[in-house]
Amino acid sequence: RENVLRNLADKAFNRPICEALLDQRYFNGIGNYLRAEILYRLKIPPFEKARTVLEALKHEKQDPSLTLSKKLKRETPDLLELCHTVPMEVVKMGKKGYDAENSNYSTAFKNWLQCYSVPGMNSLRDSKGRTIWFQGEPGPVAPKGEWKTRKKRAQLKADPEALTPEVSTRASKRRPRRAGSAPKPTEEEEEKVVADEPGQGRARRGRRRKAAAAPASSEPEAPVKAKRSRVSARRGAGEACFR
Repeated sequence: RENVLRNLADKAFNRPICEALLDQRYFNGIGNYLRAEILYRLKIPPFEKARTVLEALKHEKQDPSLTLSKKLKRETPDLLELCHTVPMEVVKMGKKGYDAENSNYSTAFKNWLQCYSVPGMNSLRDSKGRTIWFQGEPGPVAPKGEWKTRKKRAQLKADPEALTPEVSTRASKRRPRRAGSAPKPTEEEEEKVVADEPGQGRARRGRRRKAAAAPASSEPEAPVKAKRSRVSARRGAGEACFR
């Protein structure tokens, strides 16, 4: 305890508390599953700054008359006290406790775990790449990008339609027609309607065909007055020669 509290200026305590607990210079024997269980029991977010958490313990008054065993029997032991009691609970299990060489944990050890790898708990990777298990929010210095991604995945798993964007079709974007206005008929429909009228179908179709067949003249037509003046001039010249 004294080794931790008198060295809080060390840069090791600039890191999140979940990472500082793995520093064996100050927390000898605390590993991945133990840090999760200790922080869970105290409801401390794993990505809270370590110095912020531990400075509060520095100002607590310790009763020198209390032995360690009496301190640990208190209803609310602090973080440094749990760094002793929680590992001791596993040690007392003997062979039924944690076995680093066997991934198939015993039933007793699985039942003892309250947070580590327990269904329903959250998890994130720290800066060292190790997974920390916790409940609730991770804390102010958590890797935000990964935490947002995990939250979206959890929401999508709980409600698949929650994050599905609304897709609007072209038909829904079109403006509705005014009441009473009919759609414009196509050329085929118009031709069919004209042909159904008695005595007019052939005449109208003939007019359209003639209009389509007549070539468009590229030269503009001369004014009528100009043509008449040329004709009259030719006649006058002919009469003069004849005389």
